[in-house]
Amino acid sequence: MKTVSVNDKMQNDYAYQRIEAMGKNFDPQFMPELTPKEMLELGVFGGKYLNDCKLEFPNDWFVRAKLSDIKNEKLNYFSVNASQPLSEWVKKGWIHPQDPRGWFQWYCRYFVGRRTPEEDQRQIKRWRAFRRHAGAIKKYCEPYDFQCRKKQRQALLHWAYDARTL
Repeated sequence: MKTVSVNDKMQNDYAYQRIEAMGKNFDPQFMPELTPKEMLELGVFGGKYLNDCKLEFPNDWFVRAKLSDIKNEKLNYFSVNASQPLSEWVKKGWIHPQDPRGWFQWYCRYFVGRRTPEEDQRQIKRWRAFRRHAGAIKKYCEPYDFQCRKKQRQALLHWAYDARTL
């Protein structure tokens, strides 16, 4: 077990325990298709994510990560903006105080071994619900037509679903 202390632009004096091995012992209902490292390498969130909190996560996540000081949709795998602003996430009640950056921050911390049962279940439920976007792509697009529903494909990448396989 390791204690991680967090002090970054969005969170100060927060600490959590890594109680599971990295990438192991996930809830059986949570089967992400991409790791956080893979997501960062593919290009998610316009490169504007985790920029000031790299020390919290493994160095190798950032070797090939597509990051930017300003949001740049060209860094996204499908070169489209598929994100809502953080203010919208807050307004909709999607943000939990332990993860002020949202779902991806939760996933990164879950991946490295943090477990918070109630919040984990809430986020896993949200992740499972997002899968419906893959169904829409399958219904309305030819397989591997990456020009079809690019925003939905990019959004799926943001949720650890591999939209490159659809």
